Amino acid sequence: MTKLTSRRGLLFGAAAVSAGAVLTGCTSNDPDDGGDQAADTQPAADDKPGKQVTIGYAGPQADHGWLNAVNDQAQNRAKKYSDVSLEVTEGSNDTAQQIGQIETLINKKVDVLVILPADGKALTQIGLKAMRAGIPVVNLDRIFNSPQAYRCWVGGDNYGMGLNAAHYIGEKLKDKPDAKVIELAGIDNLELTQQRTQGFDDGLKNYPNIKKVARQAAEFTVESGQSKMAQLLQAQSSFDALWNHDDDQGVGALRAIEQAGRDDFLMVGGAGALSAFQAIKADSGVLKATVLYPPTMAASAIDLARALGQGKGVSGLAEFEIPSTVTCYSAVVDKENVDQYMSTGFK
Repeated sequence: MTKLTSRRGLLFGAAAVSAGAVLTGCTSNDPDDGGDQAADTQPAADDKPGKQVTIGYAGPQADHGWLNAVNDQAQNRAKKYSDVSLEVTEGSNDTAQQIGQIETLINKKVDVLVILPADGKALTQIGLKAMRAGIPVVNLDRIFNSPQAYRCWVGGDNYGMGLNAAHYIGEKLKDKPDAKVIELAGIDNLELTQQRTQGFDDGLKNYPNIKKVARQAAEFTVESGQSKMAQLLQAQSSFDALWNHDDDQGVGALRAIEQAGRDDFLMVGGAGALSAFQAIKADSGVLKATVLYPPTMAASAIDLARALGQGKGVSGLAEFEIPSTVTCYSAVVDKENVDQYMSTGFK
């Protein structure tokens, strides 16, 4: 997954503000019918044209499937609205270059900015500059150091990913005595990895019959997933479930599992890659579910930016203004609901 820091959401979503549900269209205070999460299939909550809004979008370089999907979601969502013009920067993982790109958008006097910073801490000052210039900022996923640098933050729930992975595995193994699980994590020095592991460990506490017997950190790449999974398989001759933090590294993990000829456990992935959805639907291997870190949050960020530019609130909420914080729910996708999410899967 991406190198980011995000906030914890409410655990099971009943009271959570979900970017994939309530905020799919954020352009009026009139109720809407909702629909599919995908930006390219879901009808907007209020398609009636309003005040023309120019949104500046600045994201990082799309060097990961999830990041590419985020950029696509934002651009496809903006096309849904005849009253939205989207100014898109090239995208960069170089903080100085991205700051320069955002400076250009500020100088163009866009109405609203949507920024997914390459580094939230390093770009906090440019967020503050935009806000002080009267340009509201929707901070997407990687969070700025100061809440004064954005009007609204929308992002994923890393803790919730781990928590819901644990609950899914726990329910599958709750009747098995002395069940064993292992974990293939991401980059250990990233806060997001630590949050996912903490959520997983906290969730497993609800199932005293289950013990985590091994954990290995990979690097969110196919190659690292394969090598680290091979090490886990060699060290653990028997276990009942695996949670893998990231579907990209999961491609490598599945290769290692196939090469080892192992099929004696269930696997849960993370993020929501199309390849994972397809494997879950086929149901011919160990991968049975994945926990979302939805790229559709970028589509919701465009909805929020449009609402800000038009001075409107969010459909489904009583307030006249959009929320200040929106945490996406980490839904579990398995064979029962995979068709619903297939169009949101990223390559």
